[in-house]
Amino acid sequence: MVKMPAEVQETINKQSPVPIATADADGKPNVVFVGFLRIVDDETIHIADNFFDKTAANLLENPRVSIVAYDGGAKKSFQVKGSIEVVAEGPVYDDVKVWVHAKSKALPVKAAVIMHVEEIYNAMYGPDAGKRIA
Repeated sequence: MVKMPAEVQETINKQSPVPIATADADGKPNVVFVGFLRIVDDETIHIADNFFDKTAANLLENPRVSIVAYDGGAKKSFQVKGSIEVVAEGPVYDDVKVWVHAKSKALPVKAAVIMHVEEIYNAMYGPDAGKRIA
């Protein structure tokens, strides 16, 4: 795992919803926006599965995810890639459920996705576009 620099965390925290990308076992991509994504620590992100369909199937087949965050005002954008665990019980799931239900008890919480950050890239246009930063 790698540690997310402060500027990456700030950029992710400013964006909502956040697009996340997955792929099935054959590599067929899928991108969705998620409203419940939060940084837990420098190496971990939690994502609530409220309505995942293809995304949930992809994560079971291919436990990898990529997110991208963009801050136009600061002219920063980052792509964060990592491996995931999906849990539907236990302390992380319970914590994610409390977080979601604090916003709306009407929203389902099918699972909690634990993302372990493994790679971070500059996703802003310009000469450093695509360069790995962590």
